[in-house]
Amino acid sequence: MNDDAPRIHLGSLLRSPGETSASGEVQELHYQQGNRKQTLHFAEPAPYGIDVSSLEGNELWLQGYFEPVLEQECSRCLRPVTVPLDLKLGTLVQYRPNVQEPFLEEADSGEELLVFGNPDLDLSGYLAEMTMLSAPLSVLHAPECKGLCQVCGHDLNEGPCEHSAAVPIEPERSTELGEPEGAQHARQNPFAALQALKLPLPED
Repeated sequence: MNDDAPRIHLGSLLRSPGETSASGEVQELHYQQGNRKQTLHFAEPAPYGIDVSSLEGNELWLQGYFEPVLEQECSRCLRPVTVPLDLKLGTLVQYRPNVQEPFLEEADSGEELLVFGNPDLDLSGYLAEMTMLSAPLSVLHAPECKGLCQVCGHDLNEGPCEHSAAVPIEPERSTELGEPEGAQHARQNPFAALQALKLPLPED
């Protein structure tokens, strides 16, 4: 059992209807994925607040917030990037006494269902999955990031390398408004330059 895990005690709600809540901060989450233990680290302590209220039978409703700050890599230059998330939580919860570890499944209604067996509910796996579902697939440390040289791996944000300097970059052709009519067509027509040539007339 992880004593630092985010937990909420639901024993009283299983005995009689009502509400309960829990809050705190976590620096990391330890959870099970398949048969392997995983750890999700955060750039700084991540605050959470959870409220659980009774519904009918063995079902409850969980709502609240979780605000983790992830550490990811820039998809172009691999620099570290901090990614703050603001998660609004809302999940149906169901008590099944024989369940050893809490898990998420899809309910008949199509909603996600958090199933648990221990009334001292460990929220680590739930919060980890909500975080990973909300995390962006790729991030940039800056919109104008130039990335890495494909030959030597030099960070081009720090200046060109010998490989990037050896490949001249052609300036983009102007497509600004106000260009004289027909100029763009002439530039695209490979025979336009021949119109200005004075060719000799054929002899009789």
